[in-house]
Amino acid sequence: MSTVKQKVKSILKYGFSALLIVVILVFTVFAQKDIPKEQMIKKYATGNSKFMPVMGMQVHYRDEGNQQDSIPLVLIHGTSSSLHTWEKVTAILNDAQHGNKRVISLDIPAFGLTGPTIENSYSYEHYAQVIDSLLIKLGVNKCIIGGNSLGGGIAWHYAIVLPQKVSKLILIDATGYPTKNEKGSLGFKIAQMPVINNLLLLITPKSLIRKSIEGVYYDQSLIEESTVTRYHELLLCAGNRKAALSLFKHPFTQNTELIKTIETPTLIIWGKEDGLIHVENAYQFNKDIKNSQLVIFDKVGHVPNEEAPAKVANAIHDFIK
Repeated sequence: MSTVKQKVKSILKYGFSALLIVVILVFTVFAQKDIPKEQMIKKYATGNSKFMPVMGMQVHYRDEGNQQDSIPLVLIHGTSSSLHTWEKVTAILNDAQHGNKRVISLDIPAFGLTGPTIENSYSYEHYAQVIDSLLIKLGVNKCIIGGNSLGGGIAWHYAIVLPQKVSKLILIDATGYPTKNEKGSLGFKIAQMPVINNLLLLITPKSLIRKSIEGVYYDQSLIEESTVTRYHELLLCAGNRKAALSLFKHPFTQNTELIKTIETPTLIIWGKEDGLIHVENAYQFNKDIKNSQLVIFDKVGHVPNEEAPAKVANAIHDFIK
């Protein structure tokens, strides 16, 4: 019997040692360090990028187009994204044919080149406060505010908290209602798995980011390598992985009944093939917001602003002109 026990112990000992070696090899091959923010700023703070001190952070933003436009369009990106998601839409709205609109975009806290808050805690109310503080410093008293995904949720909360500062509201595949068994993206699913999600602080392969982007695009041929690289590198920007994981571990509470109180004229834009937030949500927003109009794009996924920027820009132009 003792011989059998010794063999079992020996097998367990060598098995554990082998497992430990595998774990070490995995971390050696796949583990990635945070990228210093200074390095990312040099690469991605290009063109009209600026930084504004707001609530203890240096908020990365762009203020483009006609500076005489007294009611600018403010655009807010979604989870794990950045202001770069609006580049093509902004370029179109800035041209003369589309009224040379002033467009302000920003990296919201936890993402892009703005990075985490000091407390590393987030809420719709906090985001509204950050955006309002930025706009006050820019001398903007009233705006048209819009957002994609999480950014859409932030936009409609801002319109509720500060209705006197919003002339019009634009929701693009926005958060707001309980999920409806959408297929989601691989990255989001892993980020919501207890214990396992902590590994994302150390191992965040580019292949995972690519699969996540494939989950939000309908037309896979539109995914550019530079887009995958940007999403991946900005996620690795110092502090961003920890901040993003904090959002997934502590998701925002939403009072969907508040949506029915919105009186601001609202444009709802949706990709019909959205796999993250089902198109049924678009119809629900349209029903709950009395003064709203709905535009749905066929063969477009969760980020119409990246997949169909011309269609989005034209819809926005027609709405605000």
